[in-house]
Amino acid sequence: MSWDEQPDGAGERLVGAAADGEDLAVEAALRPKDLEEFIGQTRVREQLDLVLRAARARGATADHVLLSGAPGLGKTTLSMIIAAEMGAPIRITSGPAIQHAGDLAAILSSLTEGEVLFLDEIHRMSRPAEEMLYMAMEDFRVDVIVGKGPGATAIPLELPPFTLVGATTRAGLLPPPLRDRFGFTGHMEFYAPDELERVVRRSARLLDVEVTDDGAAEIAGRSRGTPRIANRLLRRVRDYAQVRADGVVTREAARRALAVYEVDERGLDRLDRAVLNALLSLFGGGPVGLSTLSVAVGEERETVEEVAEPFLVREGLLARTPRGRVATPAAWRHLGMVPPQPAAGGGQEGLFGT
Repeated sequence: MSWDEQPDGAGERLVGAAADGEDLAVEAALRPKDLEEFIGQTRVREQLDLVLRAARARGATADHVLLSGAPGLGKTTLSMIIAAEMGAPIRITSGPAIQHAGDLAAILSSLTEGEVLFLDEIHRMSRPAEEMLYMAMEDFRVDVIVGKGPGATAIPLELPPFTLVGATTRAGLLPPPLRDRFGFTGHMEFYAPDELERVVRRSARLLDVEVTDDGAAEIAGRSRGTPRIANRLLRRVRDYAQVRADGVVTREAARRALAVYEVDERGLDRLDRAVLNALLSLFGGGPVGLSTLSVAVGEERETVEEVAEPFLVREGLLARTPRGRVATPAAWRHLGMVPPQPAAGGGQEGLFGT
């Protein structure tokens, strides 16, 4: 079980991008209802607006849409907005839930005309279901196999026109035949700090929380470019402000609250700092192998590689090299440590110099 998946009280990461039950409940109340209200993703929002407006003008269903990007950036929200903008109902399922072609056939055969089918983590769908989806997306038809062996027959089943919205965190795992059947593909980028400030202020208003501009900026700066994390940090800071302050989320309240939850000014938590600290203190900044580093941190190899490293690499604090993991000068500065000086008498410099 990864850090992002652990339940409350068992090491859940406050800065993990995966959604837990509380997140899902709060997000349902905070989701914007249309594209104008949706914050960020300017390019995707503008392109999608053109696609939906043109479809409405033609009186047709919208093209199939593929949304890719990291968790927590708004893929599910956009799928709901697509349905709302088209005035259509939406059905939500996920790739792991569709393990057989029959599972997909049952869903597709019950769709109504114009309905939006949101398929989360579409890259994790089984291969037989994936191949059935090709025909359904292109021809709005599926072949249902009846019987087994030589006596099996394929019965064609006509489907009403529908819009498939697929979401994936790993677009590279989608086979080309499936990617090519989407009429529109949008890649969700991480949010800029000013966009996250707007997210925090909007969420605070909906949650009836008083937040100052500098308080919103402090939370936004620690949110890893992800609205889901920003909303989660806002809720934790709100709790701190209500219990230990006057209920107003100010910069000072945010700093003190997030210090309690061990989220520093760049959004690093205990696991992230443990990885960097081991790399710097025990191995002089590297290079060091992943297995050795994970043992030093006391975590599973997969936890270090899949949970901690992506953000550290994106922040420019750690580099993956053929020789192993290497800390950058920014990592030394962030932890307030001085990199070791090269040995006297020459020799090779480190990967990033002195």
